[in-house]
Amino acid sequence: MINPVNHHSIAPAQVLRGPGAWDQAQGPIAALAQSPLLLGRSAATAGLRQSRRADLEAAGLEVSTAELRHDCCEADLTRLAAELEQRRCDAVIAMGGGKVLDAGKLLAHRHGLSCITVPTSAATCAGWTALANVYTPEGAFLGDVALARCPDLLIFDHSLVRLAPPRTLASGIADAMAKWYEASVSSGSSGDGLVQQTVQMARVLRDQLMLEAEAALLDPHGAAWERVVEACGLTAGLIGGIGGARCRTVAAHAVHNGLTQLPASHGHLHGEKVGFGVLVQLRLEEVLGGNQLAAQARRQLLPLFRRLGLPVNLEQLGLAGESLQELEQACAFACRADSDLHHLPFAVGPSDLLAALVSTCSSERQPA
Repeated sequence: MINPVNHHSIAPAQVLRGPGAWDQAQGPIAALAQSPLLLGRSAATAGLRQSRRADLEAAGLEVSTAELRHDCCEADLTRLAAELEQRRCDAVIAMGGGKVLDAGKLLAHRHGLSCITVPTSAATCAGWTALANVYTPEGAFLGDVALARCPDLLIFDHSLVRLAPPRTLASGIADAMAKWYEASVSSGSSGDGLVQQTVQMARVLRDQLMLEAEAALLDPHGAAWERVVEACGLTAGLIGGIGGARCRTVAAHAVHNGLTQLPASHGHLHGEKVGFGVLVQLRLEEVLGGNQLAAQARRQLLPLFRRLGLPVNLEQLGLAGESLQELEQACAFACRADSDLHHLPFAVGPSDLLAALVSTCSSERQPA
């Protein structure tokens, strides 16, 4: 039996990146599929998918199209599975944001098909990973599914990613920065050299984003933008692949999962909730773990997140009007028995988490 701790799905079999990557992808796509299903979701990118379908048909492929109606949920996956069978598709090309990419990967995994991911933003590293998050049709997180392998082909075309709103990149920056804050905790005192090296990669990633995030958002045609979008969309995924089960998500993603149980949070992006979760995790480490370095890190992140337009408190997440009972329910979900939050080296209960949620900005040093 394979030990999951020592099993690593590290990277897509092929990665095409840079401006014009889509134009270079026709041959690799044709080598994987002749009758693919092109999966998307957003009405804003419908024209983009239509033009890419025309490219594929010009290359001789028989292309079917389908749309995700919700987040990656079983109702959609069941409907799409029937379409795959009816149309006799031999691959899934998922083009869009993280929910679409996760749905495409999960469909391909379940039906033994080739998987091709085409991110249209740098909001997550979902185009890279062997993992899919599953939600209810209403958008509440249910759990994640480990996949047999990473995608067969990842096409990270800068020209496509550049079309996304700047907010998606800010969200991706927060999501990618969480790699350091979570992996440095979940890896513990591991003596595994691969894990140790991965954690240091996460630290370097965090440092690069702190240095270049603002420049990337100011100039989407600059070199800093290229480095930052690839850090969010590619390097973050590589870190998860190499680190494997010992470099796991911790409280930041658990907070995200809990907040999704509140409908009022659904207008905010995955990385926006994860970034807020980083601040909450650091608050927990400070208050319950007595870690003053965590307090310093939180004070360092707060002004950066504000400059990036990321939410740093419940009000900015649209949750100021939630009742105490609703917030308690979100915290209870985040603290459920199998939650990644329990990778913290101290016990955390729902009341502890609630206190951290409402005090992410506490003790912040104001400029003179």
